[in-house]
Amino acid sequence: MLRCQNIFAVSLGSHKCWALGLMAYPSDIGDQAYTLMLCTWAIMAVGSATIHYLAYISKPLTRVLSRGGERSREIAGRFLAASRDREMVNHRFHQYQVVGRGLPSESDEHPKMYRMKLWATNEVCAKSKFWYFLRKLKKVKKSNGQVLAINEIFEKKPTTIKNYGIWLRYQSRTGYHNMYKEFRDTTLNGAVDQMYTELASRHRVRHHCIQIIKTATIPAKLCKRESTKQFHNSKIKFPLVFKKVRPPSRKLKTTYKASRPNLFV
Repeated sequence: MLRCQNIFAVSLGSHKCWALGLMAYPSDIGDQAYTLMLCTWAIMAVGSATIHYLAYISKPLTRVLSRGGERSREIAGRFLAASRDREMVNHRFHQYQVVGRGLPSESDEHPKMYRMKLWATNEVCAKSKFWYFLRKLKKVKKSNGQVLAINEIFEKKPTTIKNYGIWLRYQSRTGYHNMYKEFRDTTLNGAVDQMYTELASRHRVRHHCIQIIKTATIPAKLCKRESTKQFHNSKIKFPLVFKKVRPPSRKLKTTYKASRPNLFV
């Protein structure tokens, strides 16, 4: 048996997300879980600016769903996996793989296909960059070509810290320059974000003037930059200069204390 909701609206501060249409859901989920699902789907539609709301809502939703039947537990597993993926994708630039070719003609019925990996903010910009580079490298333009496939590439292990090397070419006010950069991050997209930010601050380079030639995961023994190698010490320690004392529960939270807390470890 399915229950239906024709219209719903969710408002989150300055962000508003409206959804119209017919939505059906299993009857064993319950109204509480359904409300949470509507809120969370709306947040996911708003974007990464409110991603902390998604992490806040996904936990109670999973608890409510896990109390139901087998169908509810299946939905809980899918939803929790999707929420984790959504939390990790919070970078401005994403890696895309674009495959394209020239249009078939009588002289060439099976034209050569070209594949390119590049970084862009969305799929539209990725296709635009693809045609920009293909037009320079091969005699294929957007007017006489076609995009066969476009896929976003995700990190295989997004929870492990790695050393990334980036070879790039950028245009300054005086000419073109080659450069090699090293960054430590959990994802390649995060390292590319760091690279764009650093070039903008240190060299005043706009992102459309940067061309990434190659990227690689660098082992610790082959790293060159001191800013990267300083973190390769297995016994590295960071001082905890300030520790905020928090109550174990909201029940014990008070504005005033009878004794002055010790904030130093």
